[in-house]
Amino acid sequence: MNVRTLCLGYLSLREATGYEIKKDFEEGMFCHFLEASYGSIYPALTQLAADGLVTVREEEQTGKPDKKVYACTPAGILALRRELNVLPARDKYKSEFLFLMLLEHHITPDHRIAAIEKHMADLKTDLNGIAECRSQGDKDPASEFVLGYGEAVLTAGVTYLEQKLAEISLSHDKKAAE
Repeated sequence: MNVRTLCLGYLSLREATGYEIKKDFEEGMFCHFLEASYGSIYPALTQLAADGLVTVREEEQTGKPDKKVYACTPAGILALRRELNVLPARDKYKSEFLFLMLLEHHITPDHRIAAIEKHMADLKTDLNGIAECRSQGDKDPASEFVLGYGEAVLTAGVTYLEQKLAEISLSHDKKAAE
């Protein structure tokens, strides 16, 4: 999926500045989907505006340059629908944690346990984020689908890590008893 489509999708939900879009792709509700840099967001917004797919208006700010606020046009919604009418590419999953676990024979058992515990804590933090998002009012079916899928994947990850941690602890205890 390209950055133009990401921006159109975002702007189909609400109007925003390029900064707000980037912030939501870093740490907001869009952070779990795809990455986009300022270097790709601003040129995409400029091209979308030139193509008549978004509008842009300037808002005055005290002591700062005016900010540009973008909004999706009806033509932008139609373009978004065309872009979304394809099957998505396969998800890419990259993980430093899994790299560490692949090479676990190079680290101490204590470091392995610490890495698993940290990763489990990270997954639980993400689960808490989903719970917090759910507590913020009624969600539409699409949001519920995304939240439910994320919850299912993260819960499965926590369950797997808890099992592995128990196995490692049992093995560690057996070696200590010998």
